[in-house]
Amino acid sequence: MKLLITGGNGMVGRNIQEALAALPGVQVLAPARGELDLASYAKVLEYFEQHKPDFVVHAAGRVGGIQANMAHPVEFLVENLDIGRNVIMAAREAGVTRLLNMASSCMYPAQAESPLAENLILTGAPEPTNEGYAIAKIVSTRLCEYISRSEAGFMYKTMVPCNLYGRHDKFDPKHSHLIPAIIHKVHMAKVNGLNAVDIWGNGTARREFMYAGDVADAVVYALGHFDSMPAVMNLGLGHDHTVNEYYEVTARVLGWQGNFEHDLSKPVGMKRKMVDVTAQTAWGWAPKHTLQQGLEKTYNFYLETVQA
Repeated sequence: MKLLITGGNGMVGRNIQEALAALPGVQVLAPARGELDLASYAKVLEYFEQHKPDFVVHAAGRVGGIQANMAHPVEFLVENLDIGRNVIMAAREAGVTRLLNMASSCMYPAQAESPLAENLILTGAPEPTNEGYAIAKIVSTRLCEYISRSEAGFMYKTMVPCNLYGRHDKFDPKHSHLIPAIIHKVHMAKVNGLNAVDIWGNGTARREFMYAGDVADAVVYALGHFDSMPAVMNLGLGHDHTVNEYYEVTARVLGWQGNFEHDLSKPVGMKRKMVDVTAQTAWGWAPKHTLQQGLEKTYNFYLETVQA
């Protein structure tokens, strides 16, 4: 099998490549941005026609946390719209019959009650702090559904992971999500001898974060169970934690014993966001890492790369 991963240099893409490395009979294509400009439909189509992949995992996109999304809403909408359309439509035109689209749980309505079931997509407005990114991901998800319905033999399906963290994450506070931001803040407090770390809001908002290596494991599982996978399926843990708890467990993993101070002037996003894993469980897959195990591996990666 010749498998193409878009976004192969991102966190999800790199974890998928690491998981596929031990899988026999799979040739992985993971072109860097300099090799393939996903913003150009012509170049994407040319790449597809030249390399003729059998299976596509679309994991590319502009990603970031609340700060990045609020600061650059135009870029998060337009770049992700362009990338999603170009990859999916080029795959269709090139005759690629199997495509796995990696979406995001930010697609769900901000006011929806957790756990978030797949049929809730487009039943309300998304969270304003990442609305542009969410709209782009909804478009790609629906496009995959439309192609599968209208084109005989085409299976374009979407995984909707909960929030992710792990090896190859972004730890720069300007671009990072919650967990890598926590790791960086607590690590800096530890090495600088600080007694306090700030938390945005009161810390009671609940979030579900899964280790990225588990998403890669789910993609590997999908290669052998793609027919039985639903058209749109959540990936998650089935449980969540408060923001305060993520700080507390991270501090324990890093061995820092300071205090936390809450900045109530900062935005916190949705009060709770946890996906429904009923379909995932019926499909036969479950994540393997506990929060502490995932944090330990992520912190080791941080020490080896970011702080090396």
